[in-house]
Amino acid sequence: QVQLVESGGGLVQAGDSLRLACAASGRTFSSYAMGWFRQAPGKEREFVAGISRSGGSTVYADSVKGRFTISRDNAKNTVYLQMNSLKPEDTAVYYCAAARTMLVVTAPRAHEYWGQGTQVTVSS
Repeated sequence: QVQLVESGGGLVQAGDSLRLACAASGRTFSSYAMGWFRQAPGKEREFVAGISRSGGSTVYADSVKGRFTISRDNAKNTVYLQMNSLKPEDTAVYYCAAARTMLVVTAPRAHEYWGQGTQVTVSS
């Protein structure tokens, strides 16, 4: 069992930065690839970024490539999402999730555990 708790969301202006964190409980954090997803009102949950178990491999949605950076610290059981040059269209609830393998990290249904989400609002 893995419990995930996100933090770091908030209200910012376009062009600002935010850093989200997702703290995991349990000793098996390093056994999971981790993903960040987001869901805006009236829209489906979408993949944002993913990172392999070791942190050596990352993948991003085209919409955030070059602006967002995912990283992890297995010693701290935490995965991060650094978000720069934020846009109003980045407004959503952001979720972290744990998947067994990097091969499926972009697929929401492949993730076994989810956090409760943190709201990010970007004003224009």
